[in-house]
Amino acid sequence: MKTGPEIHRNLLTLLVVVALLLGFAGASFAADANALDDQVQLAQFSAGDISDEDDFDDIDGDYAEHKLVADPLYYWNRVWFEINDALYHGFFRPTAKGYAWLVPAKPRSWVNNFFTNLLFPVRFLNNILTGKFDAAYMETSKFIANTSFGLLGLGDVTSGTPRNWEPERPTADGFGQTLGKAGIGHGVYLVWPFIGPSSIRESVGWVADAYCDPLTYGRFTFIEFAAIRVYNNLNTLSLELKGNEYEVLTEGAVDKYAAVRDAYIRFRAKKVAE
Repeated sequence: MKTGPEIHRNLLTLLVVVALLLGFAGASFAADANALDDQVQLAQFSAGDISDEDDFDDIDGDYAEHKLVADPLYYWNRVWFEINDALYHGFFRPTAKGYAWLVPAKPRSWVNNFFTNLLFPVRFLNNILTGKFDAAYMETSKFIANTSFGLLGLGDVTSGTPRNWEPERPTADGFGQTLGKAGIGHGVYLVWPFIGPSSIRESVGWVADAYCDPLTYGRFTFIEFAAIRVYNNLNTLSLELKGNEYEVLTEGAVDKYAAVRDAYIRFRAKKVAE
C-alpha cells in the first residue's frame, strides 16, 4: 500500500502533466489574442509596480508596457470561482472567526511563524535562482536565528532587528516568480478548486515549491497532510479577518470574478518585477 508522501508525490506529478498539457493548449490562445472567440476573456494588466500598502492597488501608471493573459477556460474558471467564493463566505470565514474567538492572537501568530519558517527552502532556493544572493543570506540568517532561539520557528526573533544592508531586496516567494523572471509567460489563467486564482506558470511553480516543502516528505497520510494544509490556511485567514484584501477587492465590484482575476495578474507582475 502506498504511503501518504508517495500518494502526494503522484498527485503532484499528475498536476504537472495536466499543467503542461494545458500549457500547450494555452500557447495557441496566447499567441494570437485577436483570433479568440468573443466568449474568451482577456485579463489586461501592467507590468508595473503595485503599492506595498495594498497588493491589490491599481497600477501607478509609470510603466507603459501592457500585456494580455488569455482566459480560454473562462467557464471552468467562473464556476470554480463562484464555488470558492461561496465556500469562503459560507464556511471558511465563519470558521476562521470562530477559531479567532477561541484562540488568542499570540498563539495563532506562533503557528503562522512556524509554517513561514518551515518554508525557508522554497525562499532560499528561488532567491538563488533569481540572483538575489543578499536576500538568500538574509533568509538563511533568519532561519537559523528563529529555529535556534525562536523554538523551532514559533517565535520570530529577527522581526525587530536591523538589516545588514540597505536597501533590503525583496525575497523571492516561489518558483512561479522565478519562471516569470526567466521570461516565461502565464500561459492561460486558471482557477483551481479550493486553491483559487492561478495560471499555467504559477501552477507549475506551485508544484515545484511543494517538492521543496519539508512537509511533503513527512510520514503523513494524505488525509493528515491535507488537514495540516487546511489548518495552516485557516490560521492564516484568522489573522487577516480585518481589512481582508479579498473582501476589500470584491465588495461592491460589478464583476467579482474579473476583479480578482485582474488583481491577481497585476500582483504576480509586481512580484516578477521585484
